[in-house]
Amino acid sequence: MDASILHQQLSRTLRETHFTDLGTRYQGKVRDTYAQRDRLLLVTTDRISAFDHVLRQTIPFKGQVLNQLAAYFFEQTEDVVPNHVLAVPDPNVTVARHCEPVPVEFVVRGYLAGHAWRVYQAGGRVLCGQPLPDGLRQNSHLPAPILTPATKAVEGHDEDISREEIIARSILDEKTFDRLEAMALKLFARGTEMAARRGLILVDTKYEFGRTSDGDFLAIDEVHTPDSSRYFYADTYDDLLEADQPQRQLSKEFVREWLMDHGFMGRPGQTLPDLTDDFRVEVARRYIELYEQVTGAAFEPDTHPDPEQRIRAVLEKEHA
Repeated sequence: MDASILHQQLSRTLRETHFTDLGTRYQGKVRDTYAQRDRLLLVTTDRISAFDHVLRQTIPFKGQVLNQLAAYFFEQTEDVVPNHVLAVPDPNVTVARHCEPVPVEFVVRGYLAGHAWRVYQAGGRVLCGQPLPDGLRQNSHLPAPILTPATKAVEGHDEDISREEIIARSILDEKTFDRLEAMALKLFARGTEMAARRGLILVDTKYEFGRTSDGDFLAIDEVHTPDSSRYFYADTYDDLLEADQPQRQLSKEFVREWLMDHGFMGRPGQTLPDLTDDFRVEVARRYIELYEQVTGAAFEPDTHPDPEQRIRAVLEKEHA
């Protein structure tokens, strides 16, 4: 996409919405959710988070990319695991079934990267109850995908937790945990296949699930997007691994790396830096690159000068 369009959009991003007349509003890190009886109106904004902090600056078109990618992957995986999507009436909006969220994130890792690598580099050989063999290097392929759950914190950092701790603390019972683990691994297997067809490696990802009033479990939130997943380019993976060089990747990890280079990892006493406009444009470019790489389709942005106004019109129609 022309860089001038991205720069122009810097002043037209969607930071937040205030449509309280359309339902009870809940603001997450990235989405504004409006609850209506048996359904949810999910507005994916241009906010971006890292280290469990929402950054002060927004990213042009990020909400559109995430919402449309989530819709794409939900459609491509619904035969494997059912999901909550009812309709996608706007580039930033998803209408979904109302579910009670499961208070655990199901993180699946096929490679030793990101948080898992930082734990391993510090000497850890067990992550969320999963043993890690000696002799691995950064970005090594794991013998088999592993599940490393995390508790979903309302504020602050999510925390690693093992299957045994989840059951012991009665967060989930054994039967429910095992059922959701199987669903997460099925989604990861499908995501891995889809990534391979596009010349990518699905490195790790997180899944969230919800329970319907009928007791069914559905995939919710998003699947296989750059906010929830990490991808490597397959064609250079082996050579870069052998040379101990950073992988070419499509994910949000480069945002975390930028923050770390500027002295921030979300720890107490650290100051959250401001993203420069040039870096915001670079982040947008990478999000769009991932969209086009994984879908094989050109990203078509909606450049409405007032995205909140556009979305309100759509939601009012949906609410009518």
